Amino acid sequence: MHDDTETELSLPQWEILRLLCRPAHVRRTINRQALEPLLELGLAEWHAELPVVTPTGRKVLVRGAAKLLDLAA
Repeated sequence: MHDDTETELSLPQWEILRLLCRPAHVRRTINRQALEPLLELGLAEWHAELPVVTPTGRKVLVRGAAKLLDLAA
């Protein structure tokens, strides 16, 4: 995968990545269409039939937090 800081995700994909960090029992329904690119990039994976964030996904999420704040402003 290329440099984590260069990862370009749509706002729904950022939201899904953030949602995957929460426990499965408190998640709402996940948009599978937005989830697929996260799986392909290695930011998420299937574990026991549930999507979860990978360590790489966590890094991208942490590094992208400042970018998300800029989008919200």
